Amino acid sequence: MVLRILVFLLVILLGWPSRAQEGRVLEVNIKGTKRTKVSFLKKLIGLQPGMPLDSILLKEDVARLQRLPSISHAYYQVAVSRNNGYEVSYNVEENFTLIPYANLFSSSNDAFAFRVGLQEFNFLGRGITIGGFYQYDTFNSFGVGLRAPHLFSRTTGLSVSYNDFTTQEPVFFENTTADYRYNNTGFELMGLHEFNFNHRIELGGSLFSEDYTYLSGATSTSVPQALKVDKHLMKFIYNYENIVYYFYYLEGFKSTLNFQYVGSSNSKLPEFLIGFNDFVYYKRVGKKGNWANRLRLGLASNVNSPFAPFTVDNNLNIRGVGNTIDRGTGAIVFNTEYRHTLIDENWFVLQGNFFVDGGSWRNPGGSFSDFSDDRNIRVYPGIGLRLMHKRIFNAIFRIDYGYGITKDASRGFVFGIGQYF
Repeated sequence: MVLRILVFLLVILLGWPSRAQEGRVLEVNIKGTKRTKVSFLKKLIGLQPGMPLDSILLKEDVARLQRLPSISHAYYQVAVSRNNGYEVSYNVEENFTLIPYANLFSSSNDAFAFRVGLQEFNFLGRGITIGGFYQYDTFNSFGVGLRAPHLFSRTTGLSVSYNDFTTQEPVFFENTTADYRYNNTGFELMGLHEFNFNHRIELGGSLFSEDYTYLSGATSTSVPQALKVDKHLMKFIYNYENIVYYFYYLEGFKSTLNFQYVGSSNSKLPEFLIGFNDFVYYKRVGKKGNWANRLRLGLASNVNSPFAPFTVDNNLNIRGVGNTIDRGTGAIVFNTEYRHTLIDENWFVLQGNFFVDGGSWRNPGGSFSDFSDDRNIRVYPGIGLRLMHKRIFNAIFRIDYGYGITKDASRGFVFGIGQYF
């Protein structure tokens, strides 16, 4: 009797390890990589050996991989292994990530300007972005930056940048305009953290100096012709993203909150707060269509200053309106466009799009009724083209033509790299 009990217990013990492995992941593989480090991708994915097979986690891992600039597409495969366990393989298709950058802009009323640069979006094969730019917009500007969102761990990293930015800026006061040479030189450091798949934050600040020098136009005793001041900025960004990526097609919702505090070494210049939120919604339309929408709501301290923070500009919010044609302490901007694929070959894609950009601004020192003032409302419908390379990250050359239909409207072309939003 004792012998039978011992034999029974021995069978139980010998069979326990194999039964413990049933339904669990025994091995996780990454396939298809060329420049991206496999160890880096394994650090990012949530599914690990020894865990139960989880279809929700598999889909989340694929979506996480597709968010990387180095990955154009990803999918998973599951195979039954020994002892009824599973072998999981993530298959990835890589992008080329050393990308030249160009942004050209002009309108019927403005001089020609451009920005060129070079960025590597997968430095060292670890999802680090490093690059720099040169800009000519009446004056010369340049900047360099590094962004490493997974530098310290799977969820934590940093970004650092330096910019020496100089432009000719219109300043609006007393129903007149003057042109100033504006220079902003500064250094920014931000900490990056991902709470989970959908929620991320950035927290940090910058030290910078601003230099305004009068060039031409109207003058006023209340507006200085020269102003140079050192400033400091604290910034908080909260990002919620739930977007499904399928190559260049997007579907889902994203919200980005940007809140900043700006202080000054000059006691005569008041400190101020600025905050804005971008709500973005994408919808697939059939097999070849994509509907894209962006709503920006922004407010700043309502200081009656000609140097208000929100601008009306070709490259930021209203295509065709011109380069920095107005300023305000509040903004409501809505962009909507329908993108339709006209040609889709092995590596090349041609899209056409129809868009409507519209918005309104609160005047410096004004009231919320300014948003409904027809002098502040601008609506610009237009059309455009997108030329894409399917295997190079963000290799989208865009050209848009916007035509204003509101009071004192202009029209013009806007060129750039990447989708407008």
